[in-house]
Amino acid sequence: MFKSFLILLVISLVFSTSAFAKNDNGKNSLVSLGDSIPFGYNLDATNDDPSKKAFPFLMGKEADLRVNNLGIPGLTTGGMLNLLQNNQKYRQAVKHADYITLNIGSNDLIAALPDLQLAYFLSEGNPALFQNFLIDYFAISTIFTNLNATIAEIRNLSDAPIVIHNIYNPIQEVNAFADSVLSLINGNISSLVSEENNVFLADAYAAFDNNQGNYVIAGEVHPTVAGHVKLAEISLAALGLN
Repeated sequence: MFKSFLILLVISLVFSTSAFAKNDNGKNSLVSLGDSIPFGYNLDATNDDPSKKAFPFLMGKEADLRVNNLGIPGLTTGGMLNLLQNNQKYRQAVKHADYITLNIGSNDLIAALPDLQLAYFLSEGNPALFQNFLIDYFAISTIFTNLNATIAEIRNLSDAPIVIHNIYNPIQEVNAFADSVLSLINGNISSLVSEENNVFLADAYAAFDNNQGNYVIAGEVHPTVAGHVKLAEISLAALGLN
């Protein structure tokens, strides 16, 4: 009788421990993919690890989510796709995600900037002609080829809701060149999102418009703490978690 009682007690403790463990880890998970923006670059004294001030962690705090911030400074759309196809850490993180954020493409544009400026010069500021240059320009088409493949790869691993950020303008002054580039890029991102199920747009471009002095670090392209608060806000709203 006493032996049976001990067995029952052990079983009870095992199940009780499991239950507590499940409660500790029972939060839904947010996996944040992308570049230096989700990483929270230059928010802290060093950039050794993703900043707790970055928008993924702010989202986690607001919506009670367990956050896995996989942002990598300097990452391009091609690098993002490669990680999702070949890196088991990334693949497993996405596979077990309840929510996913994707912020990528800015570094592709920075790398292409000299050629984009040349195209703008050759078009003499004509918007239609400039857009034709951009559509034909290989780096621009590569961005969207990679983005489409990235979403497809995520969908191979998970059916979790995905929120994609478009690209904000870090320059506060009116700039016809930047506006022309971002108009085309963000228009294509909007089209991509509209064609996918359970994929949502966080409109960083609109959120940052005319607020760069508050939302962008002076002399940089990265968001301030206030900028990350805004990114968290629009991301939560896009996912219906606000």
